[in-house]
Amino acid sequence: MEELLKDIGLAIPTHTAWRIVETITAVVVLTAIRFAVSFFIGRRCSDMARCYFLRRNTTYVYAALLTFAIAHIWVSAFGSFATVLGLAGAGVAIALHDVLANISGFAFIISRKPFQVGDRIEIGGTAGDVIDIRLFQFSVIEIGNWVDADQSTGRIVHIPNSRAFREPLANYTTGFEYIWHEIPVVVTFESDWEKAKGILKEISETAVEIPSKEFESQVRRASMKYLIYFKHLTPIVYTSVVDHGVRLTMRFIVKPRQRRGSDEAVWEAILRAFAQHDDIDLAYPTTRFYAQSGQMDAERD
Repeated sequence: MEELLKDIGLAIPTHTAWRIVETITAVVVLTAIRFAVSFFIGRRCSDMARCYFLRRNTTYVYAALLTFAIAHIWVSAFGSFATVLGLAGAGVAIALHDVLANISGFAFIISRKPFQVGDRIEIGGTAGDVIDIRLFQFSVIEIGNWVDADQSTGRIVHIPNSRAFREPLANYTTGFEYIWHEIPVVVTFESDWEKAKGILKEISETAVEIPSKEFESQVRRASMKYLIYFKHLTPIVYTSVVDHGVRLTMRFIVKPRQRRGSDEAVWEAILRAFAQHDDIDLAYPTTRFYAQSGQMDAERD
């Protein structure tokens, strides 16, 4: 080996040259194994979600083995692993602060599981369905923004893992797979609001169908992990007054991805029901002007 290096004009110690060769061999062999496993997964796996998880785990194992192999080859050149850490630690801590924070965030996400692939989350004002979790960042299909009712915008947003430490995280689906949804309906002051309230209560119980046993089971499972307690599990209609009428707020349970469909079903049922009653009218903001008759007569003179 030493004679070969001299022939090509490289003044590299023999032990270092062997380590370079061993490193290249490790990279080639492990990369070939990784591609072979990925090819086998692609040929044999028909479930897209399962294929995704298998390929992702293969990448993690490949990265871990490659790091271990290279460390095993080169650490002995510096005497000990502690020496390597001592030489690199100070510079790495400063130069790679964001990288280390993202790696720590990845470890937190994998171990504590505040969310998983497939969950709907909101973090730092960005909401979406998680489609990928990697060493430095996770990705979501964005929802909301300029689109109403939590529908998808079609954009993929990549979020650094470190934000899982620094910003509030809301999970729509983990632990408890339902959310409370409200639809405010305003009727005029002249309307029979009590009849309207009864109609809305009936609509909220029939238009949004969720099996009570399924819902109660979700509450029990969630209460084993979190302090979740709901006094009212059935739909309810609240009464309040606004400047242009009586507001009747329907409150009921829906699944996060069914919120827009529930809105449509409920509003169509409301429009059909109110159309059958002449004493119930939907209200809208209006402006009224009043003038005293004496002032009007003076203005005419």
